[in-house]
Amino acid sequence: MSPDNKKKLWQEVLKAGDILKGKLPPSPNHPRGRNSYAHVASCIKSKFGLSYTKLHDDKYEEVMKYISFLTKNSH
Repeated sequence: MSPDNKKKLWQEVLKAGDILKGKLPPSPNHPRGRNSYAHVASCIKSKFGLSYTKLHDDKYEEVMKYISFLTKNSH
């Protein structure tokens, strides 16, 4: 992924994390609360098989759409 696209995706991860903060269901694995930013990054890695920083530029739009999906469906 190009540095510019990485930066744009990171900004979207931050926005999504802000939206999801306090909205994720409790988990016994996270007794002090869940990290919404890590949740978004983890979901991206699970869906695409790689960290968003390791993906190719041709996945940029698909990842952006997925982040939008997460903010609408992860609470």
